[in-house]
Amino acid sequence: MVVNTRLERTSYVSPMALRFKVYDVLFDYMAFGTVLFSIFDVEIIFMQNFLDRLFRNQSLIYKYFLYLVSVGCIVFFFPKGGKFKYEFQKGKPWQYENLYAPFDFSLKKDKEELTREKDSVQQNSIVYFRYDTSVKEAVYENLEKEFPIVFSPDDHKRNALKVLRKASDEILDSLYFNGILEKTSGKQSRRQIYLVKNNEAKQIRFKDLVRIQNLQNVVKIFLERNNLNDFDEDYQQLFFDIVKPNVRYDNSFSDKVLQDELSKISSTRGSVDEGKLIVAKGEVVEADNLKILNSLKAEYESELWASYNYYFILFGYTVLVALVSLMLFLFLNKYRPEIFDNNTKVSFIFFNILLMVFVTTLVVKYDETYVFVVPLCILPLLLKTFFDARLGLLVHVLTVLILGFVVPNSFEYIFLQIIAGIVTILTVSELYKRANLFITVAQITLIYIIGYLAFHIIHEGSLENIIWFTLGSFLLSGMITLFVQPLIYVYEKLFGLVSDVSLLELSDTNSKLLKELSNKAPGSFNHSLQVANLAEAAANEIGANAMLVRVGALYHDIGKMLHPSFFTENQITNVNPHDELLPKESAKIIINHVIDGIELARKNNLPDRVIDFIRSHHGSTLVYYFYKKQQELEEDVDEAAFRYPGPLPFSKETAILMMSDSVEAASKSLKNPTFLMIDEFVDKIIAGQMAADQFINADITFKEIEIIKKVLKQKLTNIYHLRVEYPE
Repeated sequence: MVVNTRLERTSYVSPMALRFKVYDVLFDYMAFGTVLFSIFDVEIIFMQNFLDRLFRNQSLIYKYFLYLVSVGCIVFFFPKGGKFKYEFQKGKPWQYENLYAPFDFSLKKDKEELTREKDSVQQNSIVYFRYDTSVKEAVYENLEKEFPIVFSPDDHKRNALKVLRKASDEILDSLYFNGILEKTSGKQSRRQIYLVKNNEAKQIRFKDLVRIQNLQNVVKIFLERNNLNDFDEDYQQLFFDIVKPNVRYDNSFSDKVLQDELSKISSTRGSVDEGKLIVAKGEVVEADNLKILNSLKAEYESELWASYNYYFILFGYTVLVALVSLMLFLFLNKYRPEIFDNNTKVSFIFFNILLMVFVTTLVVKYDETYVFVVPLCILPLLLKTFFDARLGLLVHVLTVLILGFVVPNSFEYIFLQIIAGIVTILTVSELYKRANLFITVAQITLIYIIGYLAFHIIHEGSLENIIWFTLGSFLLSGMITLFVQPLIYVYEKLFGLVSDVSLLELSDTNSKLLKELSNKAPGSFNHSLQVANLAEAAANEIGANAMLVRVGALYHDIGKMLHPSFFTENQITNVNPHDELLPKESAKIIINHVIDGIELARKNNLPDRVIDFIRSHHGSTLVYYFYKKQQELEEDVDEAAFRYPGPLPFSKETAILMMSDSVEAASKSLKNPTFLMIDEFVDKIIAGQMAADQFINADITFKEIEIIKKVLKQKLTNIYHLRVEYPE
């Protein structure tokens, strides 16, 4: 029997003891497994909690991501060069302290000087022509064949043929000495050219080349000089058939030589030593020091972003842009929470900021003189159209501050753009009226021009030397701004936003959905029209969006067209279908008109801002009539079955609709209404809604509610043609 040597060295262990040891080991493993499973359970719970927090905060996470991407993109758009900290203009005094050269730098040649040097090199450059020897050899071979045909031995004597043949050789030798030009070249103005023959270039005069079109004259002159005029026609016939051009312009090689010469042109002339005085305070910036300042500016902007400080400058830009973007996020979070909570709207705002920064930096990179062509006032126009004036102005100002890092003469640029943005916000209204847009753009352009002329007078002291191109840039910018209308339409489709133009289209009572409502539920349609008039008047009084309220009121009851006869305003006869139903069933039909309206609205692609009115116009109120009916049948009634699902009104506009809808509907129950009766009636209904906390989510004040009540009372009084009762 083979026994493990290790066991042999141990003392004897009884089977029972061995069994207990095995049990101990098993219990240890079980305990360890329990601990592992416990740890695993904790990890699972932790992961579940983490994912739960992640999904609950995904909107906030998206905003963090949008913030970082926006800051990164803006910094990426910035020119990768430093910004000279001094601003100067030709003919103006130096406004700063004495400026000394901070380092050694070369003087840059200006564009005009470089252009003149390049033109001179191009005009004086020697061009190259290629001489093809194979053509000459082929011509001489053809001469051997053609000469006996033209000058037949039968017609000429032997000596005469020798003279004629010798003349032929001499003519060809003279023609192909420098060669015959293939075609007229644009280089004939050059006096000297290089002729490349057998890989050797020799300099000749361009006029020494024979043009193929001058062949007849060359032959004729030779014959006259050698008294062979009688054979002119024969020689013309002979050479016309055999002579071919063999010289052509070598474009590629000539261009290569030209580029080599151009590359030798230096972009600098002279240098300035460190510490040398460049310009003194109050000294007029003229030709010499202007060139030095321009050279220093170019050198500064090119050298500043060196490897040793590149990341420091990048960090500085990032911090400043991050601060500006943070201001916008904080403003939205505190003063526009409904926009801050909507990722689509936040994305829309930052998309337009990025677009304006990108276009402006692109223009500056191409040619900074076109910077005022960029229609920056489109930004406040768009934001006021979709949101409000304050947000539009803030975003415009922050965007202009960002662009101040990029544009030349930043103070002048920022001043003009902010003033133009303020004018845009103050003047634009009812953009759906085409004339208003033209008037606003004209005012913006006028402000630009007036502001520019004011700066020009400050700099020049007069209106002389006006840069008309800049004035033209303002006019062109105004024309481009007119394209904000189609841009609004595009943004509506891309981001699901609603403008006054779309609201105007939706307010047309001949639209498909409203036409269907008027046919199927004429009473509800008339009720909607009355509510729209009341709500619009109230919105105008408190400064709310009257157009949005009117459209919301027109569509708020479209769900009633599915069961029109169950609503009192549509019952033509005295037959009431609710008489055959239980109160709970009737309440369900009444409540469902909200849900049905939402489904109809989505089916017909109504904007979410309009659907919000359908969803919230009853808030979480009770269907009070049928609730009381149900209480007559049973004591313990479940309110949830008789309560609208909500949500509560969450804006001034939706709150106005709830008040107007309730007041208009309930006013139909008034018998012989008086002014006092309407006054108490309106107060009672709105007080009940306030007591039920229906307006706690709406951004509306008690003062505004009082104004709305006053408007509703006045309108209802006019509808019922009431007058104040005077005492007898």
